[in-house]
Amino acid sequence: MYTSPLKRFQRNGVTDMKTMHVDLGDRSYPIHIGSGLLNRADLVLPCLRGKQAMIVTNETVAPLYLERARALFPDIKLDTLVLPDGERFKTLETLDRIFDALLTKKHSRQTTLVALGGGVIGDLTGFAAATYQRGVDFIQIPTTLLAQVDSSVGGKTGVNHALGKNMIGAFHQPRCVIADIDTLNTLDDRELSAGLAEVIKYGLIRDAKFFAWLEENMLSLTRRDPAALIEAIERSCQNKAEVVAADERESGVRATLNFGHTFGHAIETATGYHSWLHGEAIGVGMLMAADMSMRLGWLNEDDVHRIDSMIDRAQLPTRAPADLATARFIELMSVDKKVKDGKIHLVLLKSIGEAVVTADYPAALLQTTIDEHHAVKPQKGLGL
Repeated sequence: MYTSPLKRFQRNGVTDMKTMHVDLGDRSYPIHIGSGLLNRADLVLPCLRGKQAMIVTNETVAPLYLERARALFPDIKLDTLVLPDGERFKTLETLDRIFDALLTKKHSRQTTLVALGGGVIGDLTGFAAATYQRGVDFIQIPTTLLAQVDSSVGGKTGVNHALGKNMIGAFHQPRCVIADIDTLNTLDDRELSAGLAEVIKYGLIRDAKFFAWLEENMLSLTRRDPAALIEAIERSCQNKAEVVAADERESGVRATLNFGHTFGHAIETATGYHSWLHGEAIGVGMLMAADMSMRLGWLNEDDVHRIDSMIDRAQLPTRAPADLATARFIELMSVDKKVKDGKIHLVLLKSIGEAVVTADYPAALLQTTIDEHHAVKPQKGLGL
């Protein structure tokens, strides 16, 4: 059974900050996790190498946290940019708005971009930082669970294309990540569940003990228990940091972090990046990958039932859109970064806690898996 490390940073019933590092040599950086971190300028200032910065956020987050974030940058020439909210705005057109603001405000190579928001803001801001004047610093301040456990860590940045998810981007590591769990208090239930999909992923691909802990604590997570949330964020970030340190640019083991994503990205692309949240699509994608792993003889029925139950208890959908034809589904999967030599490489499970990347499967098996996972009734999430 997974043993909680939470006691290591509890004192008198108050949870202190937990800090871990992504080990990348001279580009290593800290991940700070805890409560009240948006009041901690001392965490931000060591990450700044210049006297100029721009906070990029969105219309949802700005009224809640922008002023507090501004206070993190005393004695800094600070500008802000507020973008529209939503995955459908993760485009080159929106990216150009960041460049327009940087150039209009005369930001130099010594500037720092600050991503204040969820995964979309983090990916957009990171990509802008990777390419503005051929690369400037940036800081991640994730305000959603999905961003805190996954997208803010590891340096993947980019935008979507109408034909494929995250097909345009760059690797560019942040200077630091500041995950204040207090921001989750204003996160709606659907977004919280979307973040839980990525949490579950870590247990499935490399941490079976963590998966068992999640089975015991999922109700606490959906009820936003602070101790449980910090535990889940810490363990997820620890897993992500270890993988990124071993394989920064996804030439090997890092590809396993895409478990469920080839299926899920097809759902997101098919629905125009607006009716399904990323985590909702990934939840279904993980179930499809688990089902296919069983059909290959790697998982048993009890394993798949545990995974299905976990996704359901996280209040995530469990079936793909009913109107997404199997042929179209496979066509969309073929426009994916994990396609090599015309073959769709999938992340599947040898067991709970052990993932493998493979293209060695019968094409008919993929079709059967997709056929079996279409919705026949309204599902959890999706605003239904």
